Order: sequence, then C-alpha cells, then structure tokens
Amino acid sequence: MTRPARRMLQITGASVAALLALSACSSSSDSSDASGSSATSSGSSSPKPSGTVTVFAAASLKESFTALGKQFEKEHPGTEVSFNFGGSDSLAASITGGAPADVFAAASPKTMKIVSDAGDTAAAPTTFVRNQLEIATLPGNPDKIASLKDLTRSGLKVVLCDKTVPCGAAAQKALKASNLTLTPASYEQDVKSALTKVELKEADAAVVYKTDVKAAGDKVQGVEFPESAKAVNDYPIALLKNAPSAEAAKAFIDLVKSAEGQEVLTEAGFLKP
Repeated sequence: MTRPARRMLQITGASVAALLALSACSSSSDSSDASGSSATSSGSSSPKPSGTVTVFAAASLKESFTALGKQFEKEHPGTEVSFNFGGSDSLAASITGGAPADVFAAASPKTMKIVSDAGDTAAAPTTFVRNQLEIATLPGNPDKIASLKDLTRSGLKVVLCDKTVPCGAAAQKALKASNLTLTPASYEQDVKSALTKVELKEADAAVVYKTDVKAAGDKVQGVEFPESAKAVNDYPIALLKNAPSAEAAKAFIDLVKSAEGQEVLTEAGFLKP
C-alpha cells in the first residue's frame, strides 16, 4: 500500500471513531435527559399537601375529627385543617348554597345525597364509619331509666334531635320499631345541643349517639337499648367539587379512612363500616 493511501485510511478510521464516540455521548445525554424528565414528571404527579383544608362535619364527629385534624397538620407541615361542625342538614344546605368547603362528612347517606344530587361532590361518597343511638341520662341515672319505653313516662323531661337531622331521624325510626310515641320537651338542631341539655340538667334524658355519651365522660350516664340496632347510621365522606385545597383534602380523607384514622374513630365509639 502506498504511503498516501495508508495516510488516508488512518484519517478515515479516526473520523469514524470520533463519530461513534460523539454518538455514544449524545445517546447517553438523551437517556439522562429522558430519565430526568421522567423523574420530574413522576415527582409532580403527587403534589405535597399544602394550604387550609375546610371540613364540614356532623357534630358527632367533633372530638375524633379534631384529633385527626391535629394529626394531619403534624404529618403535613404547612397545612391547616379548619372545621365547621353542626347538624348534617344545615351543613348540606350551606354547601349547596355556595359555602366554600373541601370535605363533607355527614351523619347519614340522606343528608349527603342532598349535596351529591346538587352536583357538589367531586367523587362518589364512601361510608367510613357507623354510629348507634344511646340514651343519655343524668349522672347516676336518678330516674332509673332502663329502656326506650321508660322515656315515655309522665313527668320525664326528654330531649330529641330534630327529625330533619340524622340523630333525630334515627330516634324516630327506633321509636317506630318499638311502637312508641314520645313527645319531647324540645327538638334540638344537632346531637351536641341535645346532649348539652342533659349536661346542664335542663333535661332528664336525651336520645343521642353512643360516641357523644362516651365523649361526655362522667357528665352523663349512658343507657343502651336494643331498638338502637334497627336505627344505625352510616357516615359518608366526600371530596367536594371545586374544593379550594383539593390535594390536601384528598390526603385528609385518606387519613380518615386509613387504619390509623379508623383506630381513632373506633376508640371514640364509632362502628366500622
């Protein structure tokens, strides 16, 4: 082979090697970019919960949800959980009326349906706990109340939740199942108001939830009655449409339904769904 030909072959070989090296670097760079892009995309698919989560919840959930709210804030620094507790029917009316909220936890499917039928839920509601009625009497049960029928005795001042709220509807169902008629001293707008009447000794007894009797401690005494098994309330929870803090709201709902959240609710006296 002539010297010029050999020289040309060396130059060509070097050029090919350089091109191969450049191609490998380019491929590696593209792969790295794609990997970085994928990681960024994956990281952005689960935003970190932030902001204020506004929860409208049935009055009977006050103690347990307050505890879960504090737990949520601790697990997600930078978040805040704001609660509006009350009668489920009033809360539903506020939501359908345009009140800004992220989560609704109702004491009955009927009141949740008011909100979902209005198109104000972002997803189908799910039942997360159940609750059963109990009679709350004065400490020591001085009137010796032992059954639902005893509440119909003359001279007893008994308080019920309003028929439009879940605890009141459940009480009416239990009375009907027992073929009993009861005219209360007053109808209260939520279960906490009914219980307060007994705590303040303004009533001799009230038909409330087991969870409320437990939360009241020694301020009242609970009396179970078998008819309550025929009037157990399911509690649904749902993310609301146009929730201002949707991601944080979803995370709060996840906590409520988690094993950790269920433990808090069970300790408060709620039944598992």
